[in-house]
Amino acid sequence: MLFVVFCGIKKPVKRCFWARTPLSIAYHDEEWGVPLHDDNGLFEFLILEGAQAGLSWETILRKRDNYRAAFNRFNPAKVAKYDDEKIAKLLNNDGIIRNRLKINSAVTNAVAFLEVQREFGSFDEYVWRFVNGKPLKRKPGDPMMARTEISDALSKDLIKRGFKFVGSTIMYSFMQAVGMTNDHDASCFRYRQISPAKAQRRKEKPDGWA
Repeated sequence: MLFVVFCGIKKPVKRCFWARTPLSIAYHDEEWGVPLHDDNGLFEFLILEGAQAGLSWETILRKRDNYRAAFNRFNPAKVAKYDDEKIAKLLNNDGIIRNRLKINSAVTNAVAFLEVQREFGSFDEYVWRFVNGKPLKRKPGDPMMARTEISDALSKDLIKRGFKFVGSTIMYSFMQAVGMTNDHDASCFRYRQISPAKAQRRKEKPDGWA
């Protein structure tokens, strides 16, 4: 457990309520809410958030390395070329969520992702326009939302562009994950560390990172 020293007394650091396991704590402390501007990283979260539908995020975190290996480290240009043989192999891979609709959507989304890159130069340039390039921040005392008007608009536009598994709730989770909104509790130690004024540009993690 992380502690801070105050007047010689160690006090446990407060985190968001959902960060309880070693895996979720590491993700919470190092990634969640940190602005991400790497296209492969954004594609990864787009696919993982869709894979989570109906499941817990902890389940996805446990399978994350398997997903990276199975999906060519989330290189959209490679995923877009997956054929029936590759999809059949993925359906037999017990290291990932073996749901045909979700696996097919990853390929569909890779194709649509490349189209967005061609139109806007990068997916980063496209998706961050929905928050005017600056992370939003939940005000102290405000409840955490499951979706917002912005996630509604993002979802609607992605669907129009041919993306799958991009409903508003899924896209709001995506926005939280990639730092488009800082949804840490006001009492959480990360709330003030991740602020619009201090927002760092998170890049893709190196090979082997989990």
